[in-house]
Amino acid sequence: MNNTIKIIISWLIALWTSNVFLSSLFYKFDNTALEPQHIFSTIGIWIGDTINTTLGELFAEYGAILIGLAELVTALVLLLPIILWKHREKLHCIGGLMASVVMLGAVFFHIFTPLGWHPTWQVANEVACQAVFIAPNSCADTSLANAALSILVLGIVMVWLNKKRN
Repeated sequence: MNNTIKIIISWLIALWTSNVFLSSLFYKFDNTALEPQHIFSTIGIWIGDTINTTLGELFAEYGAILIGLAELVTALVLLLPIILWKHREKLHCIGGLMASVVMLGAVFFHIFTPLGWHPTWQVANEVACQAVFIAPNSCADTSLANAALSILVLGIVMVWLNKKRN
């Protein structure tokens, strides 16, 4: 594959991933956002029931912030070649790996926990729903898991495109 094409594909993946991660930061760091409250409390309850109660409580309380920080660092690593072009290949390889690891966790939780592929939570009214209002007092997000899966796969592609060849 032509090196210019690899660079373009790598940047498209980096920009998509960074956009998804950075645009969701507000919700992860905002204690009043209903969607992350539902997601991280559902996973926290599952962790508490499956692994350890204290760990589940900690994840429910701080999981959104922890994941938000991981996504922020990943986005910065992916965008850092704007300044450090000489290290683009290495940074995109590392950033792709980081993105894949973070999203592997997201995909796991969407598949193997009560969260499900299309999380649904209760809202007071349609105005309170920042995703898709599906029924009276009910809201769902149909794109979150799909975005996580796409970033998982694209992160692996990014690692493959940018790995050091002997």
